Amino acid sequence: MAEKLAAIQEKPDAIVPVPLHPGRYRKRGFNQAVEIARTVSRRLDISLDLDSCRRIRATPAQAELPARQRRTNLRNAFSIDAAIEHRHVAVLDDVITTGATVKEMAAALHRAGVARVDVWACARA
Repeated sequence: MAEKLAAIQEKPDAIVPVPLHPGRYRKRGFNQAVEIARTVSRRLDISLDLDSCRRIRATPAQAELPARQRRTNLRNAFSIDAAIEHRHVAVLDDVITTGATVKEMAAALHRAGVARVDVWACARA
């Protein structure tokens, strides 16, 4: 994996892992996207941004919904609270199915002034 990621020609300014809603984080005790992002950030020497984006709506887990509902479940679920100085970020998630989560997060980042959003994931289902 590191070899493939190291071959990226234009590294993003920062990695932004998909945040969990605080309630889900308390229940689970960790955010898998953050844990993955920590390793990738260190290995590729890319800044890790854990503060700019947060999940503001508690939504049902995407895995429990059919594809049609997944596309609408996360509308307006993310907020960009901190000023983003990065022009190019990579959103990192563990698994992508319909892409609804990263699409919604990328839209929020674009509204906050990020010019380029790449999507990085460990798996596609």
